Amino acid sequence: MFCGLEPRAPSGHRSLPQMKLLLVGWLLASVWAEAQDYYNLLGVGREATVREIRQAFKKLALTMHPDKKPNDKSAHDAFLKINRAYEVLKDEDLRKKYDKYGEKGLDEQQGGRYESWNYYRYDFGIYDEDLEIITLDRGDFDAAVNSGEIWFINFYFPRCSHCHQLAPTWREVAKEMDGVIRIGAVNCGDNGHLCRSKGINSYPSLYVYRAGQKPEKYFGDRSKDSLLQFSMHFITTTVTELWQGKTLVLMFGIIVSFLLDCLESQTRQKLAGMMEGLVRVGWMDCSSKAALCEGFQVNFSIIIILEDIQTIKNPIYIYTLLYIYIRAVKIYNQIINHLPDLPLLTKDTFQSQLAHHRWLVSFTFGEKNTASNEHKKLKAMLRNDHIQVGRLDCMVDAELCLSLYIQKSCLAVFKGMGVSDFEVHHGKNVLYNIVGFARESVSAHVTTLLPDNFPSDRKEPWLVDFFTPWCPPCRALLPELRKASIQLAGQMRFGTLDCTIHHHLCSMYKIQAYPTTVIFNRSSLHEYEGQHSADGILEFIQDLASPSVSVLDPESFQRRVKGRAGGEIWAVDFYAPWCGPCQALLPEWRRMARLVAGQVMVGSMDCQKHQSFCRSQGVRAYPEIRLYPSQPSPADTYMTYSGWNRDAQSLRMWTLSALPRVSVDLSPESFRDLVLLGPDHWVLDFYAPWCGPCQHFAPEFEVLARMVKGEVRSGKLDCQAHQQTCQSAGITAYPTVRFYPHLGTRRVSLLRPEGMTMAGVLYIIPFITQLHAKNK
Repeated sequence: MFCGLEPRAPSGHRSLPQMKLLLVGWLLASVWAEAQDYYNLLGVGREATVREIRQAFKKLALTMHPDKKPNDKSAHDAFLKINRAYEVLKDEDLRKKYDKYGEKGLDEQQGGRYESWNYYRYDFGIYDEDLEIITLDRGDFDAAVNSGEIWFINFYFPRCSHCHQLAPTWREVAKEMDGVIRIGAVNCGDNGHLCRSKGINSYPSLYVYRAGQKPEKYFGDRSKDSLLQFSMHFITTTVTELWQGKTLVLMFGIIVSFLLDCLESQTRQKLAGMMEGLVRVGWMDCSSKAALCEGFQVNFSIIIILEDIQTIKNPIYIYTLLYIYIRAVKIYNQIINHLPDLPLLTKDTFQSQLAHHRWLVSFTFGEKNTASNEHKKLKAMLRNDHIQVGRLDCMVDAELCLSLYIQKSCLAVFKGMGVSDFEVHHGKNVLYNIVGFARESVSAHVTTLLPDNFPSDRKEPWLVDFFTPWCPPCRALLPELRKASIQLAGQMRFGTLDCTIHHHLCSMYKIQAYPTTVIFNRSSLHEYEGQHSADGILEFIQDLASPSVSVLDPESFQRRVKGRAGGEIWAVDFYAPWCGPCQALLPEWRRMARLVAGQVMVGSMDCQKHQSFCRSQGVRAYPEIRLYPSQPSPADTYMTYSGWNRDAQSLRMWTLSALPRVSVDLSPESFRDLVLLGPDHWVLDFYAPWCGPCQHFAPEFEVLARMVKGEVRSGKLDCQAHQQTCQSAGITAYPTVRFYPHLGTRRVSLLRPEGMTMAGVLYIIPFITQLHAKNK
C-alpha cells in the first residue's frame, strides 16, 4: 500500500471518503446552481416588484462592486452576474422570457457593462427609499395620472446635478403635501421611452397632472415655499366660513367644522382637498363668536357634524388642538375613521344589484381591512363614472364567495351583466391604481375565467391569459389586455385564468411559465410571443387572421423555397422558440412581411421542432435570416442578414435591396437622349452616394419603379459624378424625384427630400398615373 492513497473499494462500491467527496461535490453544485438563479442572486422572491428588485440590487452593488474590492480578481465576474440579473428582472419582457426559458431565452450581452461605485451610491434610484414619493414607471404612469387625483411629478435623470440638488427639497414638499396631492418621480434613465413620449427634454422637469386636463409645467424657482405655493394653486375645494355677517350658514350632510380659527388657512385648504367629495369643510372664528361657540360646547376642538348645523345635538369630537400648528393629514386620519363604511352587500341583494349596475366590490373575510379607510374615498372618486362601490363579507356569505373562487381579500369590478361577468383587481392596493383599474375594467371586455365559463367548446375565438397574481410581468400585461379587448370588441373575447387557483386547467394546457397567453380559435391554439403591449397583441391577432409569414417544415421548404418559381424571392427566419433574440424578432418579422407583401415571400422555420433539418442546412445559431434570390440562380444560393438592427424597416430595406433592379443608371448623354428627347415617360431619382436619406430611399424608389413598370421608365442620376447635369436640371437637394413626360423638357417635382418614404412613394403613384394619361 502506498502512503497517501486510500484502500480501493471493491468493484461497484465506493469508499466512505469517496462518497463524502461526491456528496460535498453534489452539495456545492446544488448551491452553485441555486446561486445562478437570478432571484436568488439578488435575494428577492419571484413576486418582487421592480422597486424591490432595484433596492436589493443597490445594496449588493454597494458591497460587491469591484471598486470596493480592488485586490479581488473574481469581483468583476461576480458583479457582472448580479448586474445581469438586475438588468433582466427589472424589464417586464426579459423577465417573462427568463421565467419561461431561463438564461437560454436571453440575449447573452444583457448586463455586460456596469457603472462606477459612486453611481450606485449617489445616482441610482434617487427616491427609492422615500415613502411619500411614489416612483412611477411605464406600467402604472397612465393609471396614476388619470385616476382623478392630482399628481405633481418630478421627471429626473440619475446623472443630472440639478436633479440631485432638488432632491432634498422635493422630499420636504412630499412630506408637506402628504395626502393632499400625490408627489411622484419618474427615473428617465430607466424609463427613457416614457419620458420621450411625454415630451420631456430637460431635467428635472416638474409637471402637475389632473385627469382630463393638459399637464401644467412648473417654471418657477425650486425653493420649498415656491413649490408648495404652486401645488396649493390646484386645491380648489371651497372652505366655508360658517358665520357670515349675521347669518349661520346651513350645511347639510356630513360636515367638518373648525370652531376655532386656530388652524392655518392653508391647513384648512389642504384638509378640504383631502376630504373632497366626502366631507364639506367649514370654520368659525370663536374669538369673535364666543357665545355661539359656547353653545356648541367647543373647547379648542374639531368636530364632525352629521346633521344640519342648527339642529345638531351630539357632535363627535375627534381631535383636541393643544398647539397652533398641526398637519392636515393627522386631522384627516382622525376624521375618516368616523365616516360610514362602504354599503354592505349580502347574498340576497348581490345578484339583483349587480344585474343592472356596475359595481366595484371589496371582498373581505371578517378582519379589519388595513386599507378600508382609504376605500371609503372610492365612492366619491368613481361617482362620475357611474360605478357603485360596496363590500361583501365572505365570512358571512361564504358560499357566494366560494362560487366566485374568491379565496382572500380583494377588489373586483362587476360590469352590470350579472354575477359571471367580473374582473378581479391584481394591482397595487392604492387608490390611484384601484380607480384606474375600475375605470378601465368597466369599458374593457376582459372576464375572470372560472371552470364554469372557461371556453372549452371554443365556438368563438378567445384570448386566454394564464397568469399568477404574484408574477409582476403578469400584472403588467393585464392593462394591455384591457386596451386590446376594446379594439377587438365583437371580434374576439378576452379572459384571464388564475393558475394559483385553477391548477388543473393550467396543467391541462401544459402551462409552465407565466404569463402565457393563448389564442383559442376553434380547434387551433396559438401561443402569443411578443412584447407586453396592446399593439403587439393586436398585430399578432391580425397576423393570425391574415398570416403574412408562411410556417415552413422540411417538406414545404424543399417544395416552396428550393423549388421556387423563376422570379420568386424568399426571406426565411430560422429560429428556436427558447431563443430570446428570436422572440424579439418575431413581431418585427411579421411586420416586415406585411411591408414587402406581393414582392417577397416570407417564411419561418422552427429549428427546435426540425432540428436535424436545420443542421442539414448549415444553421448553427439563432436567429438566422436568409434571403433566397430569384431563379435561375442555384436553388441553394442565399444571402445571410448580418445587420445590427433587426427592426421591420431595417429588414425591409435589406430585403428590397436584393430585388432585381428595374431602374437604370443614367449618364449626361442618356439623360439628354432618352429622357429629354426620347419617346418615353420617365421618373427619375436624383441622388448622391454619400447622402444617407438617398441610401434609405433607394429601395423605395425600386418599389415605385416596379409599380409603374410598363407605363413609365425609371432612372437614377448620380449627382456627385454628374454634378453639372444635376445643376442644369435645377436639382438643389438630395434625393429629389421628378417626372418627365415624353418629348419635352417640362418636368414635375414630385417629392421634397424629407418626403422620401414608402408613404411618399404611394403618394406619387396617382400623380404619375394622371400625368401619364394626359401625356399619352
